[in-house]
Amino acid sequence: MPNRSRIAAVIGNGIIGHGIAEILAKAGWMVKLIGRNAASLDGARENIILSLTEFVNAGLLTSEAMGGALSRLSLSTQIADAVRAELIFEAVPEDMELKRSIFAELDQICDPEAILASSSGHPVSALDTRVTRKERVVAAHFWYPPQLMPLVEVCGSPSTHPVVIERVCRALKAAGKEPVVIDHELPGFVGNRIQFAALREAWSLWAAGYATAEAIDAIVRNSIGRRLAVTGPIESADIGGLDTMFHFASFLQPYLDVSKEPPERIKMLVTAGHRGASNGKGVREWGEGEAQDLMFKRRRELVRWLKDDQSDSAREDDGRRADHSSVT
Repeated sequence: MPNRSRIAAVIGNGIIGHGIAEILAKAGWMVKLIGRNAASLDGARENIILSLTEFVNAGLLTSEAMGGALSRLSLSTQIADAVRAELIFEAVPEDMELKRSIFAELDQICDPEAILASSSGHPVSALDTRVTRKERVVAAHFWYPPQLMPLVEVCGSPSTHPVVIERVCRALKAAGKEPVVIDHELPGFVGNRIQFAALREAWSLWAAGYATAEAIDAIVRNSIGRRLAVTGPIESADIGGLDTMFHFASFLQPYLDVSKEPPERIKMLVTAGHRGASNGKGVREWGEGEAQDLMFKRRRELVRWLKDDQSDSAREDDGRRADHSSVT
């Protein structure tokens, strides 16, 4: 690729898109955020300012760094403005026709070596159907909110060149993310599949009347929810004893929900107009401001985790410097 400043583009300025733009701008990329219209782009920029301010207030970013990030961010309503980017992220709504048309256009206008990435949970081979250079298309699935969640699931199609995956992982790592490569593409990738397997069981238990929604949430929050933040499910099983977990799984798994569809009780709620916290009616009733308070609590906890990660990283750097000093 020709020598030039690091330039990135993000197509889509919703909650994932403007988060990716913020991450890249903080990491030193010149970022073109491309959205539907000027009003939505202005709203996205305001959200980025609020997020960066949160980082500053938490001591995770300096005011100078915030100013630098904002200076590297520009807005556009034209996909053609991604033409000079070497790394492009698609983050539009889950409309497959829209996604495919965007990739087709990017494939035509961008440098042949530019990387085309999707933040979607769909396999790349479902998105690159109109792309001629399929080797440069890759999935980079961010988790919400992307500014606060470290993980990015990186997955190519059978046509994706390994170098493209390596380049994306390097860029994400340099931007402070934790890219994890998935070896073979599959619908939903890994994180969503585990999340929805747990949600299927939780919905099923509630729908069958085994426990209230409040009880199920409390059980998860105060047990596996805390443990899994430190040890993943396979690590936890090894620590607990692989043989013990195998035998308990042999007993329990025949009783777990394996339904292909969500419970009828959930379907009835959705059909009746229950949208969840956004309209105050989900599986449970949401009082005014209750969801916002819970979201604030969750964001505060995610910020605390980032501060802990930063402290751990600083201690590791100090340890490496001390080891180097003792050797020299």
